[in-house]
Amino acid sequence: MLRPRIIPALLIQDKGLVKTVQFSNPKYVGDPINAVKIFNEKEVDELVIFDIDATTKGLEPDYNLLERIANQSRMPLCYGGGAKTVEQAQNIFGLGIEKIALSSAVLQNPNLITELAERVGSQSVIVVLDVKKKLFGGYEVFTHNGKKSTGIDPKDFVVQAQNLGAGEIIINSINQDGMMNGFDMNLIDKIREKISLPLTVLGGAGSLEDIEKVIKRHGIIGVAADSFFVFKGIYKAVLISYPSKLAKKILLNEYRN
Repeated sequence: MLRPRIIPALLIQDKGLVKTVQFSNPKYVGDPINAVKIFNEKEVDELVIFDIDATTKGLEPDYNLLERIANQSRMPLCYGGGAKTVEQAQNIFGLGIEKIALSSAVLQNPNLITELAERVGSQSVIVVLDVKKKLFGGYEVFTHNGKKSTGIDPKDFVVQAQNLGAGEIIINSINQDGMMNGFDMNLIDKIREKISLPLTVLGGAGSLEDIEKVIKRHGIIGVAADSFFVFKGIYKAVLISYPSKLAKKILLNEYRN
């Protein structure tokens, strides 16, 4: 049964857990293994992990770290960062990770979506697009931690990804990353109307009300957050959190199919 999902997102750099603001100034906030253990206890819907160094430095995924994370995790895992080939993706799946998130690799070679979907199934192939507002309106996809422009309109590429066999789209707003002042609802609306695939949105969550606003508007959707589940209060003390079972039940119950 499809239902909305509330998903913590973890950013990994140099084997540590970090948080960014608009894809800049990564701040070390702890050990990702400890974060996974805490999220296990909180019974989260799913966990998304991005290695923010792998692609920019041309590195392969850190299979040893991913194996440690997978061994500790009792929740579905999605991983993105550094994978460029079917073989690398299969290595990741072999560790017990259920989904792979691909960005620059499929922007350069869209047919990789089809190759992977045919090999492992569409449900495991996730296309993640880091999106920035253009100066005079519209949006553009960026890669390499938001530093490399592609000239690609995300509305066009999500349709192409769907046609090629992707199982899910993740839209990450660079402008809203770490701001904790709400999601870019205009961006979400524009992407949602283009595709029928499962959609997850990331960038901007600062409260349960922000998450609720997205779910009320779009129903069956994944709502991901990083800073909101790791920082507490105006001084951003590090405290890993997740909605209680009761709060989550109240938040999601109305939107179940």
